[in-house]
Amino acid sequence: MENLKILFEDNHIIVVEKKPNIPSQADKTEDIDMLTIVKQYIKEKYNKPGNVYLGLVHRLDRPVGGIMIFAKTSKAASRLSDEVRQKVFKKKYLAVVDGKILPAQGTLQDYLYKDERHNMSKVVSKDKKNAKLAKLDYKVLKYNPVKNLSLVEVNLHTGRHHQIRVQLSHFGHSIFGDQKYGARGQGKQIALWAYQLTIQHPITKEEITFEDLPASIGTWCILKEK
Repeated sequence: MENLKILFEDNHIIVVEKKPNIPSQADKTEDIDMLTIVKQYIKEKYNKPGNVYLGLVHRLDRPVGGIMIFAKTSKAASRLSDEVRQKVFKKKYLAVVDGKILPAQGTLQDYLYKDERHNMSKVVSKDKKNAKLAKLDYKVLKYNPVKNLSLVEVNLHTGRHHQIRVQLSHFGHSIFGDQKYGARGQGKQIALWAYQLTIQHPITKEEITFEDLPASIGTWCILKEK
């Protein structure tokens, strides 16, 4: 798998970059997915016969790129899943959004309802049945006044369906290229990237942080702007 970018690998976990528009796991489209790609890599690299074990610990939306971690053993998978539940497992994202955000740093807290039929979420009253609390912190890193776009770091406190996309859109600053929740950049790749992941290693218990930035092309040129 020459196109697979590996950020870290040992006997217990493997951390890779998911390219945009690749599903995290197999879906009804039957397009190649990250779970299958990484399994194939392990099978070929270590010449493993039969089915390779690989634990899916978390997911990224199909259009979103960035860091994913997989467990190479069932023990590692179980412990990492516990970390997700206990919020030891931390993800930070970069997003390019419409407009100038004020204040430049803050917290968004909303209640989201997932519309299963249309595979979309929306902000609703906390009293609505099946509404779930969604919370994130944001910080503006750069603003381009010519394009009226902001580069934002997002720190998730909860992991709701399409959470970052819905909350930023509701806030009035939709993500550039978001086909479902945005107005600008239709037809472009969504500018949302999982760039930092912090875990406690499932075996050594050491806290490790991985980082991976998108290539500075297209909308992501803002990364190298002064």
